[in-house]
Amino acid sequence: MGKLFGTDGIRGVAGAELDCALAMKTGAAAVKTVREVSGKDKPTFLVGKDSRLSSDMLEAAICAGVCESGANVIRLGLVPTPAVAYLTVQLGADAGIMISASHNPYEYNGIKIFGGEGYKLTDEQEEEIEKIIEEGNFEKKSGEGVGWVRFDEKAIEKYEKHIMSAAETLAGMKIALDASNGSASRSAKAIFEGLGAECKIIGNAPNGMNINDGVGSTHIENLKSVMKSGKYDVGFAFDGDADRCIAVDEKGEEVDGDAEMAIVALKLRDEGRLAEGALVATVMSNMGLRKFAKENGILLEETGVGDRYVLERMREKGYSLGGEQSGHIIVLDYMTTGDGQLSAVLIADRLKKTGMKMSQAAAVMKKYPQRLKNITANAEEKARFKTDAEIEKIVEKYTAEIGDGRILVRASGTEPLIRIMAEGAEIEKVDAIVDACAAEIEVRIKR
Repeated sequence: MGKLFGTDGIRGVAGAELDCALAMKTGAAAVKTVREVSGKDKPTFLVGKDSRLSSDMLEAAICAGVCESGANVIRLGLVPTPAVAYLTVQLGADAGIMISASHNPYEYNGIKIFGGEGYKLTDEQEEEIEKIIEEGNFEKKSGEGVGWVRFDEKAIEKYEKHIMSAAETLAGMKIALDASNGSASRSAKAIFEGLGAECKIIGNAPNGMNINDGVGSTHIENLKSVMKSGKYDVGFAFDGDADRCIAVDEKGEEVDGDAEMAIVALKLRDEGRLAEGALVATVMSNMGLRKFAKENGILLEETGVGDRYVLERMREKGYSLGGEQSGHIIVLDYMTTGDGQLSAVLIADRLKKTGMKMSQAAAVMKKYPQRLKNITANAEEKARFKTDAEIEKIVEKYTAEIGDGRILVRASGTEPLIRIMAEGAEIEKVDAIVDACAAEIEVRIKR
């Protein structure tokens, strides 16, 4: 990863690490890069945003940078990240920019950039943008050379209809939805009620500062409470920009991204649409997903953490399904990036067609006890983590102790954290080992 771009775009506290000056420069630099790829002197950009207080501010700065560099902008307003990817292709735009920090608190924000084919920019393209920003080598226009800005409030309807096409009907189903006070607040009701489901929606009143605040895919307690009422067949919680989804079954139990991938994999396999009979997951996925794949004759391939690496492997090998334990699932038959609402529709369609309860569908994968512990780490401490040979020895020591299990330690690509994950057959042993391992690593990086 570069100085600005992490595993999922540029991200930081709005007005601090990610201020208007950087946003404007990023828009301008993106124009120069896209101009080279498209061959167009005046390319067109789509710009979407989530519901954060700072999104309007950063949107204005990005649009200014794009227009000053001689490109045009179609504003989409409040939309999910995958809507930007999809509509970039459908509207014939040359690039798309999404302003969002996904599952992070409201004070953070981010910039994600998609190329004309709806895929996130390559590492090389992001590096080129960083170089342009660093050198200040922008292409400024004046007079008739500057771009225009227009607003298309109807464009999201094309995206909603596309997601609805993934199911025949959900009539008769009762579904609870948590929109995380984010992007799904605009689209979830239209999609699921449009398919005939009876819906209850929570986290559906964004005010700029409540995105992901006790709601959404990283805070599913409220959705669990709704599901424990026994009134609903399944619940789905999205994150701030709706590219992730975590489910809750009819008993109020969480169904994470690993189990969701298992459900979708069987659906696609049974329909003859699981390309190469394969599923791509990251090294963070539970041991249970590996055993599920083996038991069901599905080829499981692993990548590093980050949906961009999952997608790279899928495109390289011609696979159709991949994702992460966090609920970021990519189904290339429908979408070029992860889409939480698409995942939810596919899972609900599976339940509708098979007559299974959500708990039955999720039971195809046995989840092994897994514990994740985070250590706060600044850039200097992250660098120390990557170069300290003693940390590797610490991990090897505890891996030997855990027996039928594993330990994975990595630096987060989106947050100032070192993540220590352990899993195994015995929860007590897993808890003790992850605590001890984290304590030793923290000593090494904080010294």
